[in-house]
Amino acid sequence: MNNKLCKHFSGTLQAYQNCIKTNNKIWEEKHEDKLNELVNNYMPHGSGIDSGMYLDLINSNPNKLIFTFEFHHMDENGMYDGWTDHKLIVTPDLYNKFNLTITGRNKNYIKDYLYEIFDYSLKQEIDY
Repeated sequence: MNNKLCKHFSGTLQAYQNCIKTNNKIWEEKHEDKLNELVNNYMPHGSGIDSGMYLDLINSNPNKLIFTFEFHHMDENGMYDGWTDHKLIVTPDLYNKFNLTITGRNKNYIKDYLYEIFDYSLKQEIDY
């Protein structure tokens, strides 16, 4: 069985949405808690992603995960230099397993770093 983080997100989101359709409030809440735990425990935080990362439960579906986050930039002197707003969009790919798209401004070419850390995080094997 594939235990990669991206599969856990997709499967749990499917279960969450099924509970909404069937009005199963108890399990809807449990699946929402699990999704929040997956974000908090396994997605990158710190090192610029300082104000949290959130899974957009309204606009996501099992074949399109949408995360929102802000990145806190530093200048060449190590001083904080403002924030940029981003979305991470994860979609399936038959060859590579998933594609990543990061929206928002590419201040200081930060997107190369962001693609690298999100790719690593979503491909990690977890026991959950």
